[in-house]
Amino acid sequence: MILRILGEGQFEVGEDQLDELNRLDDAVQAAVEAGDREAFSRALAALITGIRTAGTEVAADYLGPSDLVLPGPDSSIEEVREILSTSEQGLIPG
Repeated sequence: MILRILGEGQFEVGEDQLDELNRLDDAVQAAVEAGDREAFSRALAALITGIRTAGTEVAADYLGPSDLVLPGPDSSIEEVREILSTSEQGLIPG
């Protein structure tokens, strides 16, 4: 699965890593629902770090599509709330 982090690039992540990434995604979603900006910042940073760690960066000249586009590390809680409002499964469906 290829995940794009806005403003950073794409990472190829194995299916075997998705459970852990979904756990991190759940923390982002819970922080957004609670309106807790500090918890949101920590959870989003952990999710992005998790993607970077679990994945392999895709070459910059790769022109294929991303399976998922995720907010960048500088995204606000409001921006992520808007993204989550269109999904029942969080940022990473699972």
